[in-house]
Amino acid sequence: MFKFGFQSAILPDYTFEQVIDFAAEGGFECVEICCWPKGKAVRRYAGITHIDLNGLDEAKKNYYLTYAASRNVGISALGYYPNPMSAINEDAEAAIKHLMELITVSGEMGIGMVTTFIGRDKNKTVEENLDLYEKVWKPIVKHAEKNKVKIAIENCPMLFTKDEWPGGNNLAAAPYIWREMFSRIPSEYLGLNYDPSHPYLIGADYVKPIYEFKDKIFHMHFKDIKIYKDKLDEYGCFSYPKYWHSPKLPGLGDLDFAAICSALYDIRYEGCACIEVEDRAFESCEEDVKRSILLSGRYLKNFI
Repeated sequence: MFKFGFQSAILPDYTFEQVIDFAAEGGFECVEICCWPKGKAVRRYAGITHIDLNGLDEAKKNYYLTYAASRNVGISALGYYPNPMSAINEDAEAAIKHLMELITVSGEMGIGMVTTFIGRDKNKTVEENLDLYEKVWKPIVKHAEKNKVKIAIENCPMLFTKDEWPGGNNLAAAPYIWREMFSRIPSEYLGLNYDPSHPYLIGADYVKPIYEFKDKIFHMHFKDIKIYKDKLDEYGCFSYPKYWHSPKLPGLGDLDFAAICSALYDIRYEGCACIEVEDRAFESCEEDVKRSILLSGRYLKNFI
């Protein structure tokens, strides 16, 4: 039976303790904790820090673990979603440096999981990016193996707006890329943080990959999505996806979560599944944000 929780990015102004307390009060079993470096966010739901690596000594690590355990809430992963393959060298270097540090901390804390993006140079071809991936990621995966930390790559294309075109900022968006990733860097510590809303966005089957990649699904995101046919008719699928889709709470979009959960039961998935809230309809105030998490949990508990 997989554990059920949420991703902490939706509560950016909460402290670690407030996030864990809210999870406990809502009956959630785990939280994916955001661990970005402190600083200006580069996009929505980024730059959020609920565990700060700066000055994180042994006492603080033990404190975070003890506090979560005292509320019967687990930490599913330490989350950080930058672009380690950015064409801007200083951005890529900073992302890799923090990612390596995060892997070390995840191992030291006994969490054993980091959730992130592969990244992409949006100006290069897929083939060129795959070669770049080998160069960038072999040392990262080797570091993860040394620290016994699994890296779960989210399958979001990061191709929504003008600044992310032409190629997007995350290579790992489709099954044929995952096969190449795992073939070029075969490791039991490299897998997926699978979000079924992203295959739906690109017109692909979102249940089938659960079966094919069952041994590589290390972590799950539960997020729904709604595609507006009238807007798709107007702009076309090669336009910016922000024009014709919206992330939604589970149950308020187009995905079949009964089918998703059925597949997870079929493959005997025993990892963590975390709600990821990015629904603009629930962002007007703190109470709406909290309600969005609770509503998502209430709906998904029909299947969990």
